[in-house]
Amino acid sequence: MSSIQVGRKCVKTKGRKAGQTVTITKVIDNNFVEVNDAKGKTKKCNIMHLEPI
Repeated sequence: MSSIQVGRKCVKTKGRKAGQTVTITKVIDNNFVEVNDAKGKTKKCNIMHLEPI
């Protein structure tokens, strides 16, 4: 997916953090990325659970 790039802002669509804005910091593989949330915490996230802004 070309819309999944480092520095891209996204909204989480699944889970308890749904609706929060995150920034992609690292692409791990075809299914997962590393994201920073508003508080600065880094988490691993499935790209199917993200919607680019």
